[in-house]
Amino acid sequence: MMRRLALLLVSTACAAQDFSQRGFLENTTDFYPRVAPNDSGHVVSGMLLRYEAFYKASSHWHFACGIDARTDSHRDVERTFGLSWWDRSLRQPAFEVEHCSVTYTQGKLNFQVGKQSIRWGKADILNPTDRFAPQDYINVADPDYLGVTAARLTYGGQSNSIDAVFTPRLTPSRMPLIDQRWSVAPENVPIVDLGSHFPGGTQYGARFNHIGSADEFSLSFFDGYNHLPLINASIEPAPVPILEFLRFYPRIRTYGGDLAVPTRWLTFKSEAAYFTSTNVKADEYVLYVMQMERQAGEWFFVGGYAGEVVTEHRAIFDFDPERGLARAFLGRVGYNIGANRSIALKAVVRENGRASWTRAEYSQGLGQHLRATLSYNWLRGEPNDFLGQFYRNSFFSIVLRYSF
Repeated sequence: MMRRLALLLVSTACAAQDFSQRGFLENTTDFYPRVAPNDSGHVVSGMLLRYEAFYKASSHWHFACGIDARTDSHRDVERTFGLSWWDRSLRQPAFEVEHCSVTYTQGKLNFQVGKQSIRWGKADILNPTDRFAPQDYINVADPDYLGVTAARLTYGGQSNSIDAVFTPRLTPSRMPLIDQRWSVAPENVPIVDLGSHFPGGTQYGARFNHIGSADEFSLSFFDGYNHLPLINASIEPAPVPILEFLRFYPRIRTYGGDLAVPTRWLTFKSEAAYFTSTNVKADEYVLYVMQMERQAGEWFFVGGYAGEVVTEHRAIFDFDPERGLARAFLGRVGYNIGANRSIALKAVVRENGRASWTRAEYSQGLGQHLRATLSYNWLRGEPNDFLGQFYRNSFFSIVLRYSF
């Protein structure tokens, strides 16, 4: 009897060693000095609780799951109970499966299925090849990446690898809410949101990645839907003019690649993708980024240019922050003051100088579990520019995160 009890205790202890958990509670408060035509609020505050659990069943099988619970003061978050998986709601879900997947590894083979984060891009601010990486643009200047439900197979070693991804349905990026400041709509015109028309097809893509002694490059292909929508808009004239709009997501194909070449003084990076579509309302174009970066002690420098070449112009209305950052110079500077303090400055300046977005940030750890981050986002420009249209939305932000 004692022997069985001892074996049970040993097996329980071993199982406990293969289980880990973590999480954080975060408060974000944004202060807007100016009002917008569709939003008179000056302060927006939100709370996010994330819990993550990890279990290693064996040397081959791994399980991971994360759950989010959130609320806010501005009704960006739904007020209904329910656990969201697909991230297709206009507002942020109150309870959401942030990620949940099972992974099998065997030698050079890695297979992961479930809701997960998939990032292909290597550039610093804009990533044209990231077609499986939708974002939450409730706040356009501070987006979060969303997980996608996918099966992902990776095979290869340190030098060469192939990554294949299949998703059963589209996970769209979340647009700003029409009645709030990050949705810039015509003034004095009533607006009716007709919702979204989601396609029903599957998506797939593949990427080859090479890491050599002198360079690193990848080639990628994607066949699926643009997670950023096009807009069908119409004016109903009587009895009072009303603007109605509907989001839809055109099928696209992209052919992309990226390259990184380190030298003694600088690392050169470039990333580009060609977007083509059979949809008669979708543009065909090339997005590309060229940048240089350097690490010098505690300093980090990035500078470059994001460009766009439109080969076929068809779209009239869209919501596309990726293209909104194109035709601009990009830069970022960071400095680690110490083990728990850092400062950073990021800037996007339109090539004609008529619009810009600058973000200054200071972050400091306050003890073992608490971190405070202060930032200021300054937007300026002409109203017909993607960046300039948010000129009323410059804001201060305070983020407090308690990790456990």
